[in-house]
Amino acid sequence: MKLSVVIPVYNEIHTVGEILSKVLQVDLPKEVIVVDDCSTDGTREFLKQWEASEAKRSKDQIRILLQPENRGKGAALRAGFKEATGEIVIVQDADLEYDPKEYPRLIEPILDGRADVVYGSRFLGTPRRVLMFRHTLGNKLLTFLSNLCTDLNLTDMETGYKVFKKEVLDHIHLKSNRFGFEPEITAKIAKMNYRIYEVPISYSGRDYWEGKKIRWIDGLKAVFSILRYNFFDSVTEDIVYQTLQRMKKLHRYNRWIFSEFQPFLGRRVLEIGSGIGNITKFLLDRDLVIATDVDPMYLTFLKNTFGQYKKFLIGNLDISGSELEPYRSYHIDSVICFNVLEHIAEDEKALKNIFDILEPGGRLLLFVPSQRWLYGSLDRHLGHHRRYDREELRKKLEDAGFRVIFLKYFNRIGILGWYLNSRILGRKKLPSFQLKIYNLLGPFFKMEGLLPLPFGTSLLAVAERPE
Repeated sequence: MKLSVVIPVYNEIHTVGEILSKVLQVDLPKEVIVVDDCSTDGTREFLKQWEASEAKRSKDQIRILLQPENRGKGAALRAGFKEATGEIVIVQDADLEYDPKEYPRLIEPILDGRADVVYGSRFLGTPRRVLMFRHTLGNKLLTFLSNLCTDLNLTDMETGYKVFKKEVLDHIHLKSNRFGFEPEITAKIAKMNYRIYEVPISYSGRDYWEGKKIRWIDGLKAVFSILRYNFFDSVTEDIVYQTLQRMKKLHRYNRWIFSEFQPFLGRRVLEIGSGIGNITKFLLDRDLVIATDVDPMYLTFLKNTFGQYKKFLIGNLDISGSELEPYRSYHIDSVICFNVLEHIAEDEKALKNIFDILEPGGRLLLFVPSQRWLYGSLDRHLGHHRRYDREELRKKLEDAGFRVIFLKYFNRIGILGWYLNSRILGRKKLPSFQLKIYNLLGPFFKMEGLLPLPFGTSLLAVAERPE
């Protein structure tokens, strides 16, 4: 695998040449991306000369990026990440506190498939320079607060050595411009459920007269960043992902949906569009579960969450496509398709493919949004092609060859919230506080079965492939 080494630099004229030399000495296939954050001490001029002379001699690809103004470490790293082409990205400070000889140890958990992210910990017992107790105490307090918010057990959240699979950085929307990068990236990879490893590293901390830039005010800003990125910020700008994360917390609602289908569920299950596993988690007692999606981010999430279970398989499946033959050999007796069919342009083809995958007597458990007149801004931003009317859905199922066992409306009270947010207020996503209230009132909504009115936010369907 190719390594991308991203080095943010600001006023490091006394150390930048040596650190670059040490990086190039590491015998790994790599590119070196140096991002100068508008240095004023001659670093910028040195880098231009160094690039012109060293780039011709080095076997590694070297690129120098010059920020137009001083924007901070976080902004410099974003610029470097954007240009990185390697499968693995490592952050390297330019101040000689971290030794590039550690690279093989840092990337090992990613190379052998154990990790998506690796932190190099200064506090796991390897040789280090003894220096500044108050800084150590501050680091441990910040790590403790971060762990409290993320439920991780890191020993060194603020470490300068962080290593990522490139796909991890591609999936995360970073915002912090300065030293808030460390708590921000930690909060967001925790929310994404990426596998994180720590490995011990050596550390040669420097004093302020040597150029150390962290001040006490940065510690206070880090506390603010920990709280902000854990509780008040989204991991990504992807509205579908944000919605899935919000729905993940609706435990009563998700259990309610699953309980409606559970009596019809077989032992060998294919789930189409598993997302982040909000329904998948209810399938642990099945004999075989194939959880699928088309989004690489969700597939990574599913592998990290369910990959340790031998009876779980994770696969990339476009149910409206033609690569279905491998799934027929699993003798699927149940297909779960919850809030997915409305995202598929060729829904009739998808239903026919599901029919073909199922064993005779197998069942499709289908959950879709209903009421065409409810279609609005929420649907558009979630990528819905349509909402379904009851008889329309019945006809599509029967045209695909299914025998409809039952078809009913679900979540009648939810129509009010969807109409308000989607048709009147024109929102992009459902507000978190509304969803939390809805989840709390979930037990009362189950009483809707006592009065089966001919409308609802969604449609539940169970359809069978005839013997």
